[in-house]
Amino acid sequence: MTLELDKPKVVVVGKDARTDAMAEACRRSRPGVELYAISQMRTPGLAEKCIDVFPVEKDREERMAVIRNLQPDLVLVGPEEPLAEGFVDELEAAGIPAFGPRQDLARIESSKSWARMILDRYGIPGNPAYRVITEVADLRSYMEDLGDFVIKPDGLTAGKGVRVFGEHMSSIADALKYAEKLVQEDGRVEIEERLEGEEFSLQTITDGKSFLHCPLVQDHKRAYEGDQGPNTGGMGTYSCADHSLPFLTEADVAAAYSISEQVIAALNEEVGHPYRGVLYGGFIATASGVQLIEYNARFGDPEAMNVLPLLEGDFVELCAAVTQGRLGEVDASFASKATVCKYVVPKDYPDPVIDPGRIAAPDGLCNQDTTHWYWAACRQEADHVALTNSRSAAAVGIGLNLKEAETLAERAASQVEGRVRHRSDIGRPEIVQQRIDHMALLRPGAQRVEAHAA
Repeated sequence: MTLELDKPKVVVVGKDARTDAMAEACRRSRPGVELYAISQMRTPGLAEKCIDVFPVEKDREERMAVIRNLQPDLVLVGPEEPLAEGFVDELEAAGIPAFGPRQDLARIESSKSWARMILDRYGIPGNPAYRVITEVADLRSYMEDLGDFVIKPDGLTAGKGVRVFGEHMSSIADALKYAEKLVQEDGRVEIEERLEGEEFSLQTITDGKSFLHCPLVQDHKRAYEGDQGPNTGGMGTYSCADHSLPFLTEADVAAAYSISEQVIAALNEEVGHPYRGVLYGGFIATASGVQLIEYNARFGDPEAMNVLPLLEGDFVELCAAVTQGRLGEVDASFASKATVCKYVVPKDYPDPVIDPGRIAAPDGLCNQDTTHWYWAACRQEADHVALTNSRSAAAVGIGLNLKEAETLAERAASQVEGRVRHRSDIGRPEIVQQRIDHMALLRPGAQRVEAHAA
């Protein structure tokens, strides 16, 4: 069965700009789509694009009641929490196709230790030195053995639970305090060697046997200009027209592709049914090659906003094909263009405040060919848009090169009114050149690239 209906009924799930980007991709590929949303709040983007937005918080029974009432042809799951809870399993049991992995496969994100085990068990390269520790007494000795290390909670932390020794913790005593807390709360903690290099993201759309690798993207987690301040859910991202990144070699790209493809095959074998949806790998290029930081079981946020506007093909049909195991039959690719995404956030983000205020975006901010505007965790009120303490909206510029894309993204982000800010340096030549030069220091024999050529 294909979704050849002119007006398929599709439900998107989520409250972030990633979900807005998925909704836009549905509307762009199927103008007549009957689009609905299940979201924790009535965000402006979903309110505009959808026939109705159902404000279901986290009640699983209520969420399924909405689905049973609508009887959609397809459900697209944006965030990780519903996947980890088994939402896709519930949908499939009700006979409703869902884009996203089942609960046992979503464990690749919800348990970091299980993800490491998969690579080890199936002999897949990419794991750093690591240990999953369940006894507080074992923490100090392994930390001292590594010398330079990272502490990771085993479960979901919205990208904000990782602590790096020397950055977030200045002493072994500080590290022990945090790690002991995680052991007490979760029963385990993962300690890994700290890797030096440049991080990048690879999102692979798969039905378990075929693969559509998205353009590579680099995220910026730090809250402030120049990569300063605390980690966030992501302040912005960029991708290049050649679908690689200027600090990566062809061998790096091939290694990331290979690791993800091997992991998908391993997951199929381990669990006994195919991984269907998006496998999003956070990788790092080091002096000795590409290593895995972690896997996520869905599109990235912001990374989805870089790749979905470039998709050439029918997004609704693509997602339907994934659910039916026939991705290889679908004609889909990505335009050879560069993108820059800049998240607009409340002025105090990531610190919470009682009343973040309002936000206003001028009309005409979005142009399908060059500029996209995606609303995130804002509330659409009767006469205004209210900020929350989460990220507010994302401006995406699309151009023939990074310079052109960054100019467009910055122009859009700068026009927003309210107590908001954004990182203006994302995608600019100077910060990209820092990444290039960093890798050149780690790989002295590598050819030096200029950022303005990307």
